[in-house]
Amino acid sequence: MEFGKVDDPGKVDFTLPKDAPQTKAILEKHKKDKPFEVYVGCAKWNKKDLKGFYPPKTKDELQYYSSQFNSIELNATFYGMPTPAQVTQWKEKTPKGFKFFPKITNTVTHFKRLLDVKEPLETYCNSIANFEDRLGMAFMQLHDNFKPKDFDRLKGVLESFPKGIPLALEVRNEEWFSDKKVSDALAVVLEKKKIVNIIVDTAGRRDMLHMRLTGPEAFIRYVGANHPSDIERLDDWIVRIKKWRKEGLQKLYFFVHQNIEEASPLLAAHFIKEMNKAFKLDIHVPEKPGDNGSGKLF
Repeated sequence: MEFGKVDDPGKVDFTLPKDAPQTKAILEKHKKDKPFEVYVGCAKWNKKDLKGFYPPKTKDELQYYSSQFNSIELNATFYGMPTPAQVTQWKEKTPKGFKFFPKITNTVTHFKRLLDVKEPLETYCNSIANFEDRLGMAFMQLHDNFKPKDFDRLKGVLESFPKGIPLALEVRNEEWFSDKKVSDALAVVLEKKKIVNIIVDTAGRRDMLHMRLTGPEAFIRYVGANHPSDIERLDDWIVRIKKWRKEGLQKLYFFVHQNIEEASPLLAAHFIKEMNKAFKLDIHVPEKPGDNGSGKLF
């Protein structure tokens, strides 16, 4: 993942910013005495990217991946429209409780740029509906150069998004964050439609750490820098999530990326272990290949 990459991560201030002023009020508004739902995963499951993660002679990568993690940020659906048959095949390889978070196809967001997308969006949603209980939520990632001047176009698509499919949104252009009126207007739409406002933690784009939640769910895309600071950054997130949970956070979706993806399972395993300690959870911690189920960590 090259987005947000910098030549020298050691020069980046990775301190998490303060929450947006509205976040605490949003969480307290939705506060309920319910178990904390936490999903942690990687962005890919193939051997080519996750080198060293799979035991020798692994026959099915997704089947093994889903035995180690409880979720996947599914980027494969970004590069091609999934078919119902493909989605059903993926679903049937995973255990109960596993969740897919499929990215909306680039036909919608990058090629058509949200113009005349009713038909492809319906096709996409009809396909991913076949995940059934394995569907976490769809997420829409806009092109870097999709700017607030086209806010009405985005608003129209969000307001007409097919019902029954939960949605998260990631905007990337700097103007969505630099203009407070724009960011506030977008957040109002997301709150009204119950759409999750994705937070991105990556070295080269600290503006995307807007810390503005739009409901009782947090969707965080963490991009490590293949640098010693990666573990400390994850530990800082534990502290922030503790605060949010106390204020009313109900669900967390946390996906780990790396510019060199083979390190992603290692970081995700650390994060899961620390989340289990902090919140008395029992999320499976991925095993080191070759341990034959002994439970040893990376």
